[in-house]
Amino acid sequence: MKAGAAGRALQVAALLVVTACAQLERAAPEQPVFELAGRLAARQGEEAFSGNIAWRHGADADEMLITTPIGQGVARIVRDRNGVVLTTAEPKEYRGPDAESISEQALGYRLPLQGLADAVRGLPATELEKRGWKVEILERDAEGRPRRLRLSYPGVDLRLAISEWK
Repeated sequence: MKAGAAGRALQVAALLVVTACAQLERAAPEQPVFELAGRLAARQGEEAFSGNIAWRHGADADEMLITTPIGQGVARIVRDRNGVVLTTAEPKEYRGPDAESISEQALGYRLPLQGLADAVRGLPATELEKRGWKVEILERDAEGRPRRLRLSYPGVDLRLAISEWK
């Protein structure tokens, strides 16, 4: 895969995996709804990316860090009351009022990202489904929380394997 294609696949992966997210070095959500860690794999056409994800989701803020399989930082996504910032490893920064605006800046089109926090908790993902996404829970843990998920949209496939819940 070309370097530009790998970067674009990474951006797709980062943007797909957020309702909006935040940089782990910044202030964490005051009262996190959940924290998770795991692996993700994204494919868009011939482009693919796999890596690790750490996500803290709160009502007013999110923070997400996406790294390579060996732990090198690739993207940080921050959501707070001021909007969303996505910073790539280059470093290149994208800012917007919401994650969909950032996807339009980074990729040239809007990705439907609302509802992912519900999907990863096993709640109805009506926001994603209304926008044409198919959400499948492939496996649950002993507490009934999703352990493996697949999200698909024409031309895009995202898989998330959650290894740790807090």
